[in-house]
Amino acid sequence: MLKKFDKKDEESGGGSNPFQHLEKSAVLQEARVFNETPINPRKCAHILTKILYLINQGEHLGTTEATEAFFAMTKLFQSNDPTLRRMCYLTIKEMSCIAEDVIIVTSSLTKDMTGKEDNYRGPAVRALCQITDSTMLQAIERYMKQAIVDKVPSVSSSALVSSLHLLKCSFDVVKRWVNEAQEAASSDNIMVQYHALGLLYHVRKNDRLAVNKMISKVTRHGLKSPFAYCMMIRVASKQLEEEDGSRDSPLFDFIESCLRNKHEMVVYEAASAIVNLPGCSAKELAPAVSVLQLFCSSPKAALRYAAVRTLNKVAMKHPSAVTACNLDLENLVTDSNRSIATLAITTLLKTGSESSIDRLMKQISSFMSEISDEFKVVVVQAISALCQKYPRKHAVLMNFLFTMLREEGGFEYKRAIVDCIISIIEENSESKETGLSHLCEFIEDCEFTVLATRILHLLGQEGPKTTNPSKYIRFIYNRVVLEHEEVRAGAVSALAKFGAQNEEMLPSILVLLKRCVMDDDNEVRDRATFYLNVLEQKQKALNAGYILNGLTVSIPGLERALQQYTLEPSEKPFDLKSVPLATAPMAEQRTESTPITAVKQPEKVAATRQEIFQEQLAAVPEFRGLGPLFKSSPEPVALTESETEYVIRCTKHTFTDHMVFQFDCTNTLNDQTLENVTVQMEPTEAYEVLCYVPARSLPYNQPGTCYTLVALPKDDPTAVACTFSCMMKFTVKDCDPTTGETDDEGYEDEYVLEDLEVTVADHIQKVMKLNFEAAWDEVGDEFEKEETFTLSTIKTLEEAVGNIVKFLGMHPCERSDKVPDNKNTHTLLLAGVFRGGHDILVRARLLLLDTVTMQVTARSLEELPVDIILASVG
Repeated sequence: MLKKFDKKDEESGGGSNPFQHLEKSAVLQEARVFNETPINPRKCAHILTKILYLINQGEHLGTTEATEAFFAMTKLFQSNDPTLRRMCYLTIKEMSCIAEDVIIVTSSLTKDMTGKEDNYRGPAVRALCQITDSTMLQAIERYMKQAIVDKVPSVSSSALVSSLHLLKCSFDVVKRWVNEAQEAASSDNIMVQYHALGLLYHVRKNDRLAVNKMISKVTRHGLKSPFAYCMMIRVASKQLEEEDGSRDSPLFDFIESCLRNKHEMVVYEAASAIVNLPGCSAKELAPAVSVLQLFCSSPKAALRYAAVRTLNKVAMKHPSAVTACNLDLENLVTDSNRSIATLAITTLLKTGSESSIDRLMKQISSFMSEISDEFKVVVVQAISALCQKYPRKHAVLMNFLFTMLREEGGFEYKRAIVDCIISIIEENSESKETGLSHLCEFIEDCEFTVLATRILHLLGQEGPKTTNPSKYIRFIYNRVVLEHEEVRAGAVSALAKFGAQNEEMLPSILVLLKRCVMDDDNEVRDRATFYLNVLEQKQKALNAGYILNGLTVSIPGLERALQQYTLEPSEKPFDLKSVPLATAPMAEQRTESTPITAVKQPEKVAATRQEIFQEQLAAVPEFRGLGPLFKSSPEPVALTESETEYVIRCTKHTFTDHMVFQFDCTNTLNDQTLENVTVQMEPTEAYEVLCYVPARSLPYNQPGTCYTLVALPKDDPTAVACTFSCMMKFTVKDCDPTTGETDDEGYEDEYVLEDLEVTVADHIQKVMKLNFEAAWDEVGDEFEKEETFTLSTIKTLEEAVGNIVKFLGMHPCERSDKVPDNKNTHTLLLAGVFRGGHDILVRARLLLLDTVTMQVTARSLEELPVDIILASVG
């Protein structure tokens, strides 16, 4: 009879968790009941449940108390109550890692495992395997083999799954059970077949040929288990990815054949595998898309959801392949399940035509308030993709986004909308003023500090370039008056940027900044005072260097360098050029969107890759007089194939007047030890090899490092590009493969390596200039040079831009690496720092006729970087 809870029962917690207020000591005290005779099965099972609950809630049981409880529990094997016995198995598994001497129950478990009670045998196998280590496994090997081929499915499955867990610690023993697993793979029971194939795959997964044979056997004979089919599909797709196989492969044919399986689960798994394979063309996706299209009209909500979610993924890369499903997707827009409706809409947004956008937007508006933030983010991402596809529709989409921005929602959702609006502003100059106005209204009542500061930074960056910049000042100054310190600091920085770029507004900006000097927060006061003093100088170079572009050094690096300078007093002034530069992506992050990060940083900042290298190189006596490390190559260059007897990778380190080549060497021969390993280098240009620092010893499979120090050209400083031929020289000593002991004097040997190239990019560090025009004016035209080149082998502007950016190793500013569609002219703006700390800016004007013509203008505060840029391009 059902008990009806009245209001009093509810208030007293009638429906609450009965184990909520358990205390470990009280439960362990209760466990003494296990020693009583006769055994009370119901009471003991309840106490075991409490122990399991405590363990699973993360309660720590000490070894002694766990062992005592475990030994008391072993007495419960005297009872034949089936519920109590199965609770014992569960407790053994959970306590096997906590209690000591758990192997005491081995004989009881072995007896149950081989007994006549089928309900006990499966759980006993699982519990026994949990407490068995590699040394004891051979004692129960015979029982395990019998259990794998047992006619009772639950016993066979238990043995197979336990074998899979035992693979981690006893691979060689479990490998001997392959014949039994093979027999189990022919079982009529779907779970036994699934588990048997799973075990067979994990035993053979490192043998690609064996796995391929396994799949081909499945293809020939078929399977009864849909679960096994799903697993084989995943194995086949993994093999295809690893082999980078063509679509003519039998593995792909197997996956495609599963699209015609009678089980919906298998059909979906096959379709999902095909659409997730890298490099699939629209034609190869067609069969999978057809299947998913059929699922869209399924009466089962789970199938409809799976189909539309997968089609949504396909639409990201191959929208044309999904166009055929548009009618089915439109029917799902009115689906009672809002998750399905949302995914259908976003898929249509990716595949629909420009004319259908307005209608889709109306449909979305009707139910946006009913769906969760997670799905709202999906809609926003689809709108973002749509803006790039149809830029003429930015007004409609922007209005819709702004409506969403005003509604209730969490941080991730609001951030997605702001990101989308900012990307529209950056991609489409016509939408800039509308977008900035919308964002200004949003920060009037924005509750998220990160978003408010990000928008303020954007206003400072883009606002001064608009036709009427003064209209944004009110919104920015309101933040100084109304918000807390982080937002106020961001607003002060934004105001300063308006003053730095607009002479008419400068007097008003100075008045506003003077008011901020009296702020309660020291960060806001410091910023206001600093910007006020810079703006009052009325010098473009100062504005560019200190307000519009700021420092390009690494902040943690600057902190360390200043700390080091204070520890070692010197009459020589602190040199900012000795500080490592912030790489371009870091420079982008280091904006006013995090205004007081420097104040709130933890005491210890993780060292960057370059700082780690600097410390390693400084420890080598030969490199102590080289000065600060300017740049290290982002990725090591492989000078040998990965399968050869010696594996050599080179990292290039650039200093002001020198380069250090770091060779990381690995000896893959177990019967040899190499000693005094060096890499001899022969340059084609005027580089001079100064010294070699050898790796003293290179035993088998233990990485070692040797260095080569090279002086940069002085007679012809523009000859920075150079190719080095490399030869590894060393002493070989034969050794015993087991002990590693050498048994002879050795002999000299050498090994030819691949050539190593040094390019102009190795001498330049990328830096971000948020305002390129200001930086251009700041550098000035004293050392400006200009030349025109014809890029005869390049046929498109996109290719030209990509090649120039990669070749020079400089950072493209103001999104100038994005070439607008259908344009035959483009200007690429590049910023970098040449070794020695010299800013270098390049403006490349490109014209596409039959070939690409490029006019390069370079500016720097020194003549050498300009000459090197023009010489290398020429």
